[in-house]
Amino acid sequence: MDTPQTQNSPPEWERKTLEKLAFAALDEQKASRRWGIFFKALGFIYLLVVLLAVVDWGADSEHQERHTAMVSLNGVIQSKGEANAEKLMAALQSAFEEKNSVGVVLRINSPGGSPVQAGMINDEIRRLRAKYPDKPLYAVVEDMCASGGYYVAVAADKIYVNKSSIVGSIGVLMDGFGFTGTMDKVGVERRLLTAGANKGFLDPFSPQAETHKSHAQSMLNDIHQQFIDVVKTGRGKRLKETPEMFSGLMWTGVQSVQLGLADEFGSVDSVARDVIKAEKVLDYSVKDNIAERFAKRLGAGAVNGLWSSFFETQMSATLR
Repeated sequence: MDTPQTQNSPPEWERKTLEKLAFAALDEQKASRRWGIFFKALGFIYLLVVLLAVVDWGADSEHQERHTAMVSLNGVIQSKGEANAEKLMAALQSAFEEKNSVGVVLRINSPGGSPVQAGMINDEIRRLRAKYPDKPLYAVVEDMCASGGYYVAVAADKIYVNKSSIVGSIGVLMDGFGFTGTMDKVGVERRLLTAGANKGFLDPFSPQAETHKSHAQSMLNDIHQQFIDVVKTGRGKRLKETPEMFSGLMWTGVQSVQLGLADEFGSVDSVARDVIKAEKVLDYSVKDNIAERFAKRLGAGAVNGLWSSFFETQMSATLR
């Protein structure tokens, strides 16, 4: 005989259905928590793997041994790039300050760049060489050491090159574009208001004024002379001057040795082994942190960078 239902109580089938739904919801919550724990653990393991890959856990023990310190200068020398004065100077300071480094190798692969950044690195190398007179610094050129790259290299005790390296380009340029002809063809009118007669200096959308061109050339000549003076100071009597040496031309490694722009042939390993006499080479270059690498991978600010660099080229002198 069926049990009579209490007044206002739900039928038996409804109660069982509600129980099933409740238990199903609990099971789903448990499963959700398990997956949450799984993904958190997976994320932790991923971060741990990245940390192990980025951090050099053996660096401290390696630095306890007698070694050659290496700093790399790669790419265009510019304030916002990998090869900027701040990073290079910090790396060089660490290399010289380490008591177990017996010599420093500056490995160069650069087509040039900012004369200001190159000048700051050159000055810092000379300061460090004076502060640590018993610790030599040698520049080792791989593919290219041109213009601003060479501006930096001449601060070294010696410059080593490969026979096929490209060396030189002792000159300065300021480049840009002029759009006045294009604007005339498409019927665009330039409206430029300035306070100051020369505030529109080298504006790419206005006709080039002779006074502006003359002033720009004067600035380039001044920077070029600074470059020449730095080369002569760094190379001294080793330099075999020719009429074309400071014209912006480049030479092979073989020719650069003949001209006194470089000293000998060598690589990072051969200089460490045969010249510094410390075969073990440790890299002191300042690397981007994880956040910086991630930002670069995403290309953060790429559009703004391209837009601003377009206008910066109108005003910036470049050693390349």
